[in-house]
Amino acid sequence: MKGLKIAMLAAAMAAAPLAHALDIEPYIRKDKFDAIKISPKGDYFAATVPLEDRTILAIIRRSDNKMTGSFSLGKNTVVSDFTWVNPTRVLVSPGEKFGALDRPSLTGELFAVNAEGGDPEALVGFRVRGDLGTHIRGKKAEDVAAFLVDDLPADDKAVIITVSPFAADAYSRAEKLDIYTGRRVRVATAPIRNASFATDNAGVVRFAHGSDIDLTNRLYYRKGDGENWQLINDDSVTGHDESPVGFSADNRIAYLNVESEKGPDRIVAFDTATGTRTDVLRDDVADPLRMIYKPGTGVPVGAYFMAGKPVTRFFDPQSPEARLQRQLEEAFAGSTVSVTSQTSDGSVALVRVSSDRSAGDYYLFDTVKRKADYALGSRDWFDPDAMNPMMPIEFKARDGLAIHGYVTRPKGSEGKRVPMVVMPHGGPFGIRDYWGFDEDAQLLASAGYAVLQVNFRGSGGYGRAFHHAGARQWGGTMQDDLTDATRWAVEQGIADGSRICLYGASYGGYASLMGVAKEPTLYKCAAGYVGVYDLPTMHTEGDISERKSGRNFVSEWIGPRDKVVAVSPTRLADRIKVPVFLAAGGEDERAPIEHSRMMESALRRAGVPVETLYFDTEGHGFYVPAHRREFYTRLLAFLSRNIGGDTASPPKSASTTAR
Repeated sequence: MKGLKIAMLAAAMAAAPLAHALDIEPYIRKDKFDAIKISPKGDYFAATVPLEDRTILAIIRRSDNKMTGSFSLGKNTVVSDFTWVNPTRVLVSPGEKFGALDRPSLTGELFAVNAEGGDPEALVGFRVRGDLGTHIRGKKAEDVAAFLVDDLPADDKAVIITVSPFAADAYSRAEKLDIYTGRRVRVATAPIRNASFATDNAGVVRFAHGSDIDLTNRLYYRKGDGENWQLINDDSVTGHDESPVGFSADNRIAYLNVESEKGPDRIVAFDTATGTRTDVLRDDVADPLRMIYKPGTGVPVGAYFMAGKPVTRFFDPQSPEARLQRQLEEAFAGSTVSVTSQTSDGSVALVRVSSDRSAGDYYLFDTVKRKADYALGSRDWFDPDAMNPMMPIEFKARDGLAIHGYVTRPKGSEGKRVPMVVMPHGGPFGIRDYWGFDEDAQLLASAGYAVLQVNFRGSGGYGRAFHHAGARQWGGTMQDDLTDATRWAVEQGIADGSRICLYGASYGGYASLMGVAKEPTLYKCAAGYVGVYDLPTMHTEGDISERKSGRNFVSEWIGPRDKVVAVSPTRLADRIKVPVFLAAGGEDERAPIEHSRMMESALRRAGVPVETLYFDTEGHGFYVPAHRREFYTRLLAFLSRNIGGDTASPPKSASTTAR
């Protein structure tokens, strides 16, 4: 009898793997910095530093590592971008993020900060009139939004900016801004609404790219100052969009990012004298991810592409820039290597080295001696050797369309069927998952799960046709791509088909709930974080619907209000047969908390087990460390109960108190 009990206990333990505790504190900690750039003479670093609910700009003198200047605004504000205009002055473009997952929205303000301290100065924007606090001085008061176009490397006192009135779908103008006095001089007016401008290497505005209320993109060109605008592309006629990415050194050739009818975007050389076009760079699968420029100029020399892992391609493979890149890639094999900034004489470059298992380290590279010295890391508390590998994948959807994505597996689990979390990205249109260090994927893999990320149709990065294939496919073929990816992972022996859950944020939350409604026997649970679940509500609530162009976007890309009822998880709760976890913030403007409350009510009426985590003071993603800790603790506990895997260990302070 005793032997039988022991056998039964052993069998029970084998059927239900024991959950261990994972230390989640490293994943909650803020990065030491987000972005860093070296000054033109190499005397300073400027870096954005994340705090609990904002980011600040810090300027550090290299000779003694002393912080000599800084810039910050209020809650929910970030430094979206910053530029060294000259060796001692930085131009700052702030933005707002109402939640940790929210994409920063530029506020349209421009500030200037001196490297050796002093009060920051507000040059353009709504805060110029007041509400600056005692540490910021304002210039001309005017209700406009401004965005940097060209920092004019040959001019230490001025930049070219786009200026737009505070009105929805407005016409913009290009102006030259004195970064000390705030004085502005108009140099061009846009021929289309919602326009951005592009300059040549002499700082002359040559292109205007914009979209009207009907969401039609158009590109205009002019020969020089005072010349008339010429329409050179209308996507309602050509069926594709075009946008400028730079000029050749002599300003004759303009390089354009051009969408293809089928397949990925390509870089095209447009001869401004003859009007002829020549393809110069493209990938068989992926769009250009970002351009590579000749140091200290706006002259394009190549681009990054990312079908799976990132690769670089150059107009001239034998150019100095191409040879330097190859040397860096050989020195840091297996990593993504990019020059983020460089001194004006080109002698010192700040190089970022990152990978699927490293959040990013920075090196100072002496371009003359060809020597790299470690400078600092943004998350150096992670040991890359202990992190989990991310593998690019490709499979065919049920209709034959090639779909790409990534699988992050627990280290050492290759060849084993493990529990899996399918993690659809947010957006969804034009957004994609990337090869690189992904915080959530690493946390879940460290807890024992394979993590599947899918660039389903509608995602960005794989061409116009792939992007547009997602239009009005919420709950349709976009969802089928996730289903097909899940089944592919089971067939490949990656996942244990009996232990799979969905977890996503924003649109990913929608896809997670829609997944368990559409495929009630494939998944064991679903977790939605700051998600949207009632699609008719998107036509009337949330920041997207505030502008006419936004309402048109919802109708054209998601679907008319009367048509999306059938693909709203709130209306399909009776089809859901597995436990659900919902988390949301009361100040979320992108995915208002009402979506989660409606989803919760519908699930409870249907008798579906549902647990929730709401914080009234959070937005689109949780900022406060204590809230993030509770969210990940609850998420891991939820997943562990349903498909196994580790739970979160209690905070060290809590465990100390308990003892």
